Amino acid sequence: MKITICGSMQFAQKMINIKQELESHGHQVVIPKNSDKYASGTMSVENKWEKIELDLIKNYFEEIKKTDAVLIINENKNGVENYIGGNGLIEMAFAHILNKKIYLLNPVPKLNYTDEIEAMQPIIINNDLKLII
Repeated sequence: MKITICGSMQFAQKMINIKQELESHGHQVVIPKNSDKYASGTMSVENKWEKIELDLIKNYFEEIKKTDAVLIINENKNGVENYIGGNGLIEMAFAHILNKKIYLLNPVPKLNYTDEIEAMQPIIINNDLKLII
């Protein structure tokens, strides 16, 4: 299966680790550009100008189109358990519209847009990557 990993760039190291594990099980995996630089701290979390200049949202949409599923890395962030931010929500919506499978690493967070997340019927894997099929 070809999988696109999505989530906050604060989870870049987790994305890299999960990519390696999924690839060891025969999956093809796409992670955000420069994940290694975010993970090492040589690049800080992108701002709106980088997103505009590099057209990051449209470029990742194109990656999602080419894959079978998205895996949302929703770890704790900013005091929110299982955080899914703006980009993660957008990427989930892209996958939903394209009829791709949507996996959440952890349960759905309690946010103002929890209903929207639940309406996309993600598959919650509770950190068990073997459930991605």
